[in-house]
Amino acid sequence: MGLVRCLAAAFLLLLLPDPLPFSVCSPRVAYTPANTACADCLLAGLSTGQRVVTVQKGPLYRVRGSHVTLWCKVSGYQGPAEQNFQWSIYLPSAPEREVQIVSTVDPSFPYAIYTQRVRSRGIYVERVQGDAVLLHITELQDRDAGEYECHTPNTDERYFGSYSAKMNLSVIADTLSASMVPQVLTPAEGDVVELACEVSKSTAQHTHLSVGWYHLQGAGESRAEEVLTLSKDFVLRPGPSYMQRFLAGDVRLNKVGNTTYKLFIGGAKLSDRGQLYCEAAEWIEDPDETWKDISRKETGRTSLVVMSQGRDLSVDIAAAETSLSEGDTLQLNCMVGAQKSSSRHFQVLWLLNGVGVARVDPRGVLIWEEEYEERAKLGQLRAFKQSNMVYVLTVYEVGLKDNGTYHCSVSEVKTPGDFHAIQTNLSSGIQVDVKPIESRMRLSVSTSTPQVMAGDALILLCKVQGVTSPVSVQWWHLPPRHPGPRVPVATMEQDGTLSLGSTYRDGGTRGSLRLEKASSGTFTLVIPNTLDEGDGGRYGCEATEWSRGQSWTEEGETAVTVSSMGELGHPYFWAFKLDMLEARLEKRVDTCLGLHATLRSRIATVTYGQSFELVCQVSASYTLEEVPMSVAWLFQTSPPTGHYHELPVTTARSNAVGIKVVLPESRLQVSTKESSVEIAGGADTAIECRIVFAQNNSQFSITWYLLPPSPANATPLKIVRLNYSSILEYGAEFSSPAQKSRFLSQRVSSNVFWLRILSANPRDQGRYYCVVEEWRWLGDSWYKLGEGASGRTTLEFKLPERELHLEKTNSSVLAREGEEVTLHCLLRGARPPAACLSATWFRGEESGRPRPLLTLHRDGAIEYPRESQDTSLVLQRHSCSGDFALFSYGRVNAASVYMDGAQSFRESTVFSRICSSPPLLNFILYLPLVLILLLALAGFCWYFRLRKSKKGDVTGDQLMELHGAEEVKQT
Repeated sequence: MGLVRCLAAAFLLLLLPDPLPFSVCSPRVAYTPANTACADCLLAGLSTGQRVVTVQKGPLYRVRGSHVTLWCKVSGYQGPAEQNFQWSIYLPSAPEREVQIVSTVDPSFPYAIYTQRVRSRGIYVERVQGDAVLLHITELQDRDAGEYECHTPNTDERYFGSYSAKMNLSVIADTLSASMVPQVLTPAEGDVVELACEVSKSTAQHTHLSVGWYHLQGAGESRAEEVLTLSKDFVLRPGPSYMQRFLAGDVRLNKVGNTTYKLFIGGAKLSDRGQLYCEAAEWIEDPDETWKDISRKETGRTSLVVMSQGRDLSVDIAAAETSLSEGDTLQLNCMVGAQKSSSRHFQVLWLLNGVGVARVDPRGVLIWEEEYEERAKLGQLRAFKQSNMVYVLTVYEVGLKDNGTYHCSVSEVKTPGDFHAIQTNLSSGIQVDVKPIESRMRLSVSTSTPQVMAGDALILLCKVQGVTSPVSVQWWHLPPRHPGPRVPVATMEQDGTLSLGSTYRDGGTRGSLRLEKASSGTFTLVIPNTLDEGDGGRYGCEATEWSRGQSWTEEGETAVTVSSMGELGHPYFWAFKLDMLEARLEKRVDTCLGLHATLRSRIATVTYGQSFELVCQVSASYTLEEVPMSVAWLFQTSPPTGHYHELPVTTARSNAVGIKVVLPESRLQVSTKESSVEIAGGADTAIECRIVFAQNNSQFSITWYLLPPSPANATPLKIVRLNYSSILEYGAEFSSPAQKSRFLSQRVSSNVFWLRILSANPRDQGRYYCVVEEWRWLGDSWYKLGEGASGRTTLEFKLPERELHLEKTNSSVLAREGEEVTLHCLLRGARPPAACLSATWFRGEESGRPRPLLTLHRDGAIEYPRESQDTSLVLQRHSCSGDFALFSYGRVNAASVYMDGAQSFRESTVFSRICSSPPLLNFILYLPLVLILLLALAGFCWYFRLRKSKKGDVTGDQLMELHGAEEVKQT
């Protein structure tokens, strides 16, 4: 029967145009699923139990750093149900060479380059079932690209079928990015919430994106709830809890431009409280027509605290970041939700692990607990009242002691200063984890002179790697025969300060010992002359890295042997004699042959990071090729400039060449826009300082200044400086605890800084501006690259008009000389209970200008003008309503006009003169009567004469009529 199968297979091979990709004899043959399927069809009626190995179809594209799985299965096999698998790779650099990776049966199967990754389970095989496995590569690397082969060792009675299969895997860069600025939002119930997520990719292959928004209910919640997702097929899919709001149009996701995705939540609910973040995924279609997510990115989280509109008091706590490293800044926000909160009074208590940290009373007065007072004085802690609904606690340079659960407790009181709380509510806890800073410092010590003779130089090298902060180095020596305590040799501090051990300070014995810093992490110790065998032994280097008040130390050592020249036959003795002879000859050669060295440089000024070239030209009166020559280069440090020169060990010293290192050019730009802020007394305000442009790897120091309103040439007052290490330094005029609690420097974002002024008063008026300094770490220290000043922001105060309303009624008082006179000044309108009033009385003069009589200051003191100390004037305040009375005893001038500071002087002068002069008053009163009588008499005369003239006219007309009648009769 076996012979029949072999003949049938051979007959098929002759009929087919290409050979089938399987063999009846070899277990390691090429294989593709399509050809195998064809072979199965051709041999379907001729054979049974044919082995077929199938592997995931390629080529596959996966991103660097991702977790990759490749499946492989076998069918048609004989033998045990659990089959074994072996994975290999053919790299593009050697496509014919098999590199073994991992096996399910042989632990020694992996080649050396994969052994470590297999042992640490960076690469492993997961058995899905007896005849199917998954190859896992937990962190894909560039060298993992190639052609993968899955092979199954034979368990059949004979070889028949395919025993291996291959596929290609390509490794591509991960270009997906997703970002959203972490923030804390405090909308009220029913408000609209909008969040924006920036997503982009630049993969060469055809891929799709999906963008989704997720909600975490609590600060410690690990299971996120889906809000709304735009799938890779461009379909919007809401989460179960948001389905109804999505259908109603209250939850939407819009794409704005090419990279911006906006989430819109209309009608915010209390159930929306928590944290929101955006997740983006990049998808690629594999050859088997399935889609695979090759990369996923999550953004920072935005805390959403929805304020309740009900009467009950609600308290929430939130933080932009809860997982921090030592030295980071922690900012906690305590949000109070209450109806008509602006007219209510709250007291806030901050708690860490149930123990009080700080208390803020309704007036914004801050009280620290005793154990936190010192840190607060050093500027490491800040707590303030941002508004009546938002309270902020900031911890600068957090440490491990700041780990724990934070709460804020809010109590409502009836009035400020009241100790009885109407109601109290405690927020939920927020867990803050502070991780210790880990140093990656590595240190190695070596020497180029492990064996020397007494009198020779020792050269020791200490190389420090993996440091990101300043390093101090200490060298020590342990003699060989008398091992005791370590002997300090030399120390170089962080700032480059050198100090020698007491044994090595005398330069006359061992020469001038040198400790040099060749680069940011390389330190060289040179002992010019060793004394004896005692200078041998072990030399060690101890390096200490300093960062944010902490230090990490690493040390290493190396052995040195120093031999004496005591015996004549010792080889070192003859070497020493030969050296002495050579030195004498060199001196004579120097005198006779005239060796000269000249050092040149084409450029004398270079920018930090730029290369430069030095040329040493050597000349002599003999042919240089005939005499061996060695050259040593030396550098004389003089930051930020230095002099390079070369020193031939034998005779000649070159000239010195100065090289000036110029710091990188600063591109700092600060907004110079002028602005003004107008506020009412007692309100909080913020002055903005905006950086328009700066390089990404720069740090900034911000100094705030105040220009007083007068005089015009006043010197700016320094308020506070926040340096690049986040250390606060207040100016002399603002160093009191009261001023420190009111003026706060705050970094709002990467390029925006605020000067917050709490409970501002009129003395804070003036023009504010900031000076920004750009700092950068260049190799071994911080350097200032440049600075820029912002535009001026003018702070003005607007006093409420209701506090200045006076009753302006003109009145006159008649009194005889020597009588008591009372003049009232009445203020109308409501005023704050704590308002202070001042009043000034004036007296009108003939010249038309008022003269002040006395002034009542806001503290109750009365001031008289120097030119008029009139003690007969007494000022009295009748009540708190603002009713003032001025009494005058014994001396009242009839022509005097008295008025308070709010009355019009011109109106008061005219009327008072009329009223105070009886003749003038009588004249004004009787003159109209006389004029009326004269007018009446003139009217009566005119009327009488008019009647008389009319009567004469009528008599003449009657006589004419009579004469006419007589003439008619006669005719």
